Amino acid sequence: MTERITILHTNDIHSHFENWPRIRRFLTQRRQSLSQQANSAVITVDLGDAVDRVHPLTEVTNGKANVELLNQIHYDAVTIGNNEGLTNTHEQLDELYADANFDVILANILDQRTNQIPGWAKPFKIITTPKKTRVLIIGLTAPYELTYPILGWQPLPPEQVLPKLLAENKDHYDIAVLLSHLGHDVDRRLARQFPQLDIIIGSHTHHLLAKGERVNHSLLAAAEKWGHYVGEITIDLDAAHHIVADQATVVKTATLPAEKTDQAEIDEYAQHGEHLLARNKLARLKMPMTTHLVGHSRLVDEGLRAIMEKADTQAGILNSGLFLRNLPTGIVDRNQLHQMLPHAMHVMRVTLDGYNLWRLIKEMEKNDHFLIKFPQKGMGFRGKYFGELHFSGLRYDNQAGQLFFREELVSPINTYQIAMPDHYLFIPFFPTLDIIGKNEILYDQNLRDVFGDYLAKHYPLNS
Repeated sequence: MTERITILHTNDIHSHFENWPRIRRFLTQRRQSLSQQANSAVITVDLGDAVDRVHPLTEVTNGKANVELLNQIHYDAVTIGNNEGLTNTHEQLDELYADANFDVILANILDQRTNQIPGWAKPFKIITTPKKTRVLIIGLTAPYELTYPILGWQPLPPEQVLPKLLAENKDHYDIAVLLSHLGHDVDRRLARQFPQLDIIIGSHTHHLLAKGERVNHSLLAAAEKWGHYVGEITIDLDAAHHIVADQATVVKTATLPAEKTDQAEIDEYAQHGEHLLARNKLARLKMPMTTHLVGHSRLVDEGLRAIMEKADTQAGILNSGLFLRNLPTGIVDRNQLHQMLPHAMHVMRVTLDGYNLWRLIKEMEKNDHFLIKFPQKGMGFRGKYFGELHFSGLRYDNQAGQLFFREELVSPINTYQIAMPDHYLFIPFFPTLDIIGKNEILYDQNLRDVFGDYLAKHYPLNS
């Protein structure tokens, strides 16, 4: 061995700032220690989904607070996850990395206005170590074909992008490293298809590869989620810059030493975000709006009216688990709204003929009891349980097997429109939506802002 390269990596932090002080301290100290060793080089990377609007400071700053924290590490390369890409508007994502002191590496998202990689990103980066080893770094994110175009981005499949990048850089690198926010199964597939990829650092599916995984020529690494782990990859090279050994390990963040000031720092992130959100007053309630996982819920009733108004439909569907808190009598601010509806989801207008609407409601009726206490995770949901499904403008007669739309029997040949969260399209319980539904996701606002606008209109501050 004539050189050792260490890659330190984080991923899918999702605004879990409670782990940040230990992560920052470990990365800073570890990099300093390794850099002082002879024939040693260190590269530090993040795999995306550092941002999650579930945290009030992320919400109120549109993720810029997260970038300020990433700046503390001085990462060599960062790619984006779906949370950076899809929970921000086009303009917000364009501005997100304006003050970043690191390179954003992203090769498979184009700006639809220019058909080019966005100005805040680079498709690849070559880092040359002190021993003159050339490390090619490529960044790819999950190409959500349904939702990225709505925001003005064009996602590209990794199989389309990688051959061009590898050919373009042929003879210009010694080691190829992929920063992948694609998921474990995709990483394995790419390792089989592209033996040029020496290292694939994975994320998105929150998997943990505590000792790495070998797929053909490639070493796969992954460090789970939420900052629970920090990953470390060690690559030993000979004088010709060829890999002679490599391994992947992880460090459990909870085992790292804490300092007395850590908790105060963590608390400050939340308190500052909540304070800034609370300054924005929305509405005034003369009576409280309460929610219940099972049974009647005024918040669900108001939520149904809000999404129907947004989608301009006469029927709507909502699950009670969306509402995490009650709204008390008095002034409602954006902090209360954020705590009640922290989800990364949007309103969706669904068009179905009568027969397929009936089939959708049958799927919902069949799954409803199971879903009440189902611990839903991901796909935009940031609550605890899915909850009970509630309908407005729709009534199903279980005994007769008949469905009514605004109290008229649904005709199998007529067309109907229903408002609901786009979340229902991405979970496996209602396949009719994916198979036959005409689904229009109203991506200009998230669900809480739709509800906030509804409250401001119908319960104004000056009432």
